Amino acid sequence: MSNEEKQLTKEEIKQRKLEEKAAAEFNSLLQIRRQKLSDLQAAGKDPFDVYKVERTHTTKEIKDNYEELEGKQVTVAGRLMSKRVQGKAGFSDIHDRYGKIQLYIKIDDVGEEKLKSYKTFDIGDFVSITGLVFKTKTGEISIHITDFELLTKSLKPLPEKFHGLKDPDLRYRQRYVDLIINPEVREVFMKRTAIIRAIREFLDNKDYLEVETPILSSIAGGAAARPFITHHNALDIDMYLRIATELYLKRLIVGGFEKVYEMGKNFRNEGIDIRHNPEFTMIELYEAYADYNDMMEITENMVAYVCEKVLGTTKVTYQRTEIDFTPPWRRITMVDAVKEHAGVDFNSIKSDEEARQIAKEKGLQLKKKLEDYTKGEILNELFEAYAEEKMIQPTFICDYPVEISPLTKKKRGNEAFTERFEGFVYGRELCNAYSELNDPIVQRERFLQQARERELGDDEAYVMDEDFLNALEIGMPPTGGLGIGIDRLIMFLTDAYSIRDVLLFPTMKPTQM
Repeated sequence: MSNEEKQLTKEEIKQRKLEEKAAAEFNSLLQIRRQKLSDLQAAGKDPFDVYKVERTHTTKEIKDNYEELEGKQVTVAGRLMSKRVQGKAGFSDIHDRYGKIQLYIKIDDVGEEKLKSYKTFDIGDFVSITGLVFKTKTGEISIHITDFELLTKSLKPLPEKFHGLKDPDLRYRQRYVDLIINPEVREVFMKRTAIIRAIREFLDNKDYLEVETPILSSIAGGAAARPFITHHNALDIDMYLRIATELYLKRLIVGGFEKVYEMGKNFRNEGIDIRHNPEFTMIELYEAYADYNDMMEITENMVAYVCEKVLGTTKVTYQRTEIDFTPPWRRITMVDAVKEHAGVDFNSIKSDEEARQIAKEKGLQLKKKLEDYTKGEILNELFEAYAEEKMIQPTFICDYPVEISPLTKKKRGNEAFTERFEGFVYGRELCNAYSELNDPIVQRERFLQQARERELGDDEAYVMDEDFLNALEIGMPPTGGLGIGIDRLIMFLTDAYSIRDVLLFPTMKPTQM
């Protein structure tokens, strides 16, 4: 026994031996599968030489049209996921995109040699099956095999079916295995596609024009976020992956496209947690002659439409909490939300210094020096600390301080605030919307203030965009704008705990295979 083993407990030694045994068994399985492939290739039956399958039906089509297809010949293709063949007959299951169907094979129908060949197939192999549609005595729709072909040899075994693939890290890294083993995961991503389709349908029916804007830009603008930086060799300039589509879409409003939207990837160089992935999907839409009140109606009606279309109801259960997306959603100002949950009435606070004192009393954890904070910024900090997590049912938090809303028009009747709202569900931000600022002079002043914020250490502050200012000087009509986090919406509608559960290939730290 080595010195290292002497320091291990009996349980640890036992666990290590089990792991070593499992590894040895796995390596043996790999060798067996590769030997089967070598034998096939030596016999001139290389499955990787198959190029196409003349498939006549999917599993769903057979089940949906059984009365018409009973007793008729069909050809299906998919992955072999179970096999119970002993002696002269047996049953198997084949899975395709839509689900599974049972197979029945008998020596009388295929002959001794073909049955022997079929018995060598492994779970995970791709096969094509030709046979007659029938029902078993238990009423299960099945295919009586008359012929078959091995299409692809699976050289690695799938996880043992009873235990499945449960480790989250491995599921995210090997999503292809996750999709094979866990049917509920496939359902999530099929719903994702349906949700995105329904969003487009809703906006297209309202005569919005879907457009595409650059992902690479020489300026990262339209949001407060750190960008990813790359370099364009031919132009010899640094460029940025977009953090938002806002400024380009507003240019299109200037150009006369009165209702536009874009759904696509944004990229922000930020941390990773259950709500954040550096690469994520957003939709932004802009409508001329509209304001943030119109955007509230668009938001709640669109989400309700998607819920009805995909789920058949506007009430969903998220993490054991019922969420009701039925319009209208609650509307409350940030000032009133802070008053309700933090017990501080900002209508009675007259100065920055008075607000700073409140921040000190509340023990707020701030990103910069207290003396650099304004009254509006402290209001927002109090909201995030005390009120945000309380917004469980869909709620629009309205009228944000002007200091933190550089692209937004001032509130009619109260210029310390802006006509901006964010939608919250289950204590999480879902969307952000404005009555868009279209005054180029004020916009330049806001950009300059943001530049000063960057000098104070805020590397997420907005940067100056001279071409966007030029577009505003050409003239942009009054406009309402809205951005919705698509991944977060899908999380709510699929009861996904983490954003990684609704991204097919979430960002992961590389690991040795």
